[in-house]
Amino acid sequence: MNLENLLAIHKLQSFEASAAGVQRLLAAASRNLADAGIEALSSENRFDAAYKAVMQCAMIGLWANGYRTSTSQPGHHQTALQVLPKTLGLERDAVIVLDALRKQRNLNDYEGDPVSDSAVTECCRQAALLLEHTQTWLRRNRPELLASKAQP
Repeated sequence: MNLENLLAIHKLQSFEASAAGVQRLLAAASRNLADAGIEALSSENRFDAAYKAVMQCAMIGLWANGYRTSTSQPGHHQTALQVLPKTLGLERDAVIVLDALRKQRNLNDYEGDPVSDSAVTECCRQAALLLEHTQTWLRRNRPELLASKAQP
């Protein structure tokens, strides 16, 4: 399914990203990734922070392509992750791992399942990789969104 089809079925909405907005979201992703590395926090909070960084990168990918998820629709996290190959050129194998982390997050948030140290480590690793990938993709494909004199 392409992005236009997702727009037609209301999974996505049109959106015009600003450089300032993208830069704020990149900064937030970096802060969340840093917070995920604070070992004094619980595994659940570290995992949440890393997962949040993943989702912020996924949102940047959508924004940079003129879309955003319809948060009123169920499954907007899943949608944002599944379109990463189309928005940021991410490999399918990476999306499979990110989707498994999404499922772990849901189990923890909605059923109270504990988060293992290995899941925290993997989520932090994946968040760091995706943040670097996002920044590289933006430099190559949408450098105007990284312009230092960004307008709000």
